[in-house]
Amino acid sequence: MQPTDTRNPDYFHKVVDCQWGCPAHTDVPGYIRLIAQGRYTESYMLNRQANVFPGILGRVCDRPCEPVCRRARVEEKPVAICRLKRVASDLRDEIDELLPKAPQQKNGKRVALVGAGPASLTVANDLMPLGYEVVIYEAQAVPGGLMRSNIPSFRLPVEVLDEEIAMIIDMGVDLRLGTPVKSMKALLAEGYDAIFVGSGAPRGKDLRLPGRDEAAANIHIGIDWLESVAFEHVDKIGERVLIIGVGNTAMDCCRTSLRLGARDVKVMARKPRQFFKASAWELEDAEEENVEIVVNHSPKSFVVEGGRLVGMLFDKMSYEFDASGRITSEKIEGEVLIPCDDVVLAIGQENAFPWIERDTGIEFDKWDVPVVDKSTYQGTRPGVFFGGDAAFGPKNIIWSVEHGHQAAISMHKHCHGEDVAERPAYGMNLSTAKMGIHEWSYSNDYDGTPRRVVPQMDLRERFKKLDLEVELGFSAEQFTKEVERCLNCDVQTVFTDKLCIECDACIDICPTRCLTIVPNAPEEELRGKLSAPAENLEQALFVSGPLPQTGRVMVKDENICLHCSLCAERCPTGAWDMQKFTLKVPYAGKPATTGTESTS
Repeated sequence: MQPTDTRNPDYFHKVVDCQWGCPAHTDVPGYIRLIAQGRYTESYMLNRQANVFPGILGRVCDRPCEPVCRRARVEEKPVAICRLKRVASDLRDEIDELLPKAPQQKNGKRVALVGAGPASLTVANDLMPLGYEVVIYEAQAVPGGLMRSNIPSFRLPVEVLDEEIAMIIDMGVDLRLGTPVKSMKALLAEGYDAIFVGSGAPRGKDLRLPGRDEAAANIHIGIDWLESVAFEHVDKIGERVLIIGVGNTAMDCCRTSLRLGARDVKVMARKPRQFFKASAWELEDAEEENVEIVVNHSPKSFVVEGGRLVGMLFDKMSYEFDASGRITSEKIEGEVLIPCDDVVLAIGQENAFPWIERDTGIEFDKWDVPVVDKSTYQGTRPGVFFGGDAAFGPKNIIWSVEHGHQAAISMHKHCHGEDVAERPAYGMNLSTAKMGIHEWSYSNDYDGTPRRVVPQMDLRERFKKLDLEVELGFSAEQFTKEVERCLNCDVQTVFTDKLCIECDACIDICPTRCLTIVPNAPEEELRGKLSAPAENLEQALFVSGPLPQTGRVMVKDENICLHCSLCAERCPTGAWDMQKFTLKVPYAGKPATTGTESTS
């Protein structure tokens, strides 16, 4: 193998699995260490650089960082990354003076953003400090998009939402509430230099089964129903409720039903649990509140008596699977009637663009959604960009944030006559963590403490009001334990081959056998020759240049390294060093190489 090019930011970035897994590439170990040091405000601001909404996402993020957390490779559960984000948000000081500001002198460019959801707000966050005039058109009377209308207040308090949205709007955004965009042609005629569509996926899927029309009064589309609850148009539901679907929206619907008076709530799933789309923690929270999740039931019809919904008929399903867990056959074992007073359909969401005329140069695909470039977020008409659920369908808030960052880069380039396809490069910085012979600027002792459980409001209390936040956040004792579970994956083992004397001290002390000195060979062969065979092909091998004494190479399996620093402490020549890796992320007008604003 060729020596590893550690000058490429992607190499060390991939080692920081949580940051690599986060769509916005949040510096997770960095903000956790700041929490450990009691520097909550700095932690919040570091977090905000990437994800924009630390208080919101510290409560409701879908947590793509946690399944890939290195901690889960050495014990069952990852670090509670998401809930530590909330710690910094809850404990920070006032940050008004630290927030980005819009300059008084504008740059002469005007942009329009459709929808005031997380993607559009991120675009505004990135462009306002560059001197843009930003106009946001929002159909509702308040901003926030699906963050406000589809996430119940018992999970996301309104005051948290309002505060973090205000940090952006208060820069001087021209927010036009109660102003839906009804025509793309009309918007184009306003002469904006660029347009961003962040209108979400506002149409919930229906279920056209026998009895649907007759029972319409008691059948609700999930996202529409949650919106009606959020805006206080709906304040009650029947005692027996069936939720059709097993995504995160379904979990919000079932828990909301309990708070509106339901006594018996069942979530109906067509397939077994391993096929559910809902996050594991969302399912756990619903079941803790005594929601029953019923698997292998396929909806067949709505049952109506006397003009009113009285139940649903389901086919009971059975399945066979292959060795990989995929369904190979299904069979109907019979049917069952389940009584109910109301049904909530949470079976998915779709984009809807009736307001975009089809002769504007914006092409639509076979699913009738705009064709959008996945790197530039530009549609087929130059100057019109898409992001969030409006671009590629429903995902989650952190994906919308990253879409907003990337779209803002493209919009800035477009407005200044630059090629939007030329994406700015990521940068990196390495700095030694050494503070003494055996002292490091981070806590490197392995802590076997199990994951802390976030305390929740007592089950007897939480249903008294719709907006009582269920999760109470970590106590000081809890988060001081939880931060120590982070393995500091961003503090990298950096090797200098010309200093190595091949004494094997690092190999002897390594607790995971991730190091090997071996004759070089092709990767497949090399992976089998290591002290512990490197079987995870998703994680790279580090391969040094030829060692001075024998020409062999030092090989490290990044998959099983704990970043414990023992190799660097034992090395007599300093060939190993622990160095803090900082990923420099480019944003609109701010190249990663310098961290300064461009002059364009």
